[in-house]
Amino acid sequence: MDVLAIVKKNKTFLKERFGVKKIGVFGSMVRGEANEESDVDVLVEFENTKKSFDNFMELSFFLEDLFAKKVDLITTSGLDKYVRPYVEREVVWCEK
Repeated sequence: MDVLAIVKKNKTFLKERFGVKKIGVFGSMVRGEANEESDVDVLVEFENTKKSFDNFMELSFFLEDLFAKKVDLITTSGLDKYVRPYVEREVVWCEK
């Protein structure tokens, strides 16, 4: 599954509907280690006016439907300081 292509195809909608400023994928999907049971690790940064728990959950559910897989959604501001360097080194941001 090419999750990056799917995100890129939906990037305008993600920005308009959920206020996504930046979105990227990391983990097994970008390392080429994913299998049938793998989830999709997504890093997101929201516009300031769209930072809310409800919006976060709605985006998470939308992405799970879009990928037909479980999604681990993490915000850039919610990254643990010990995990941050590893995620930042690996994340592939979805640019237009």
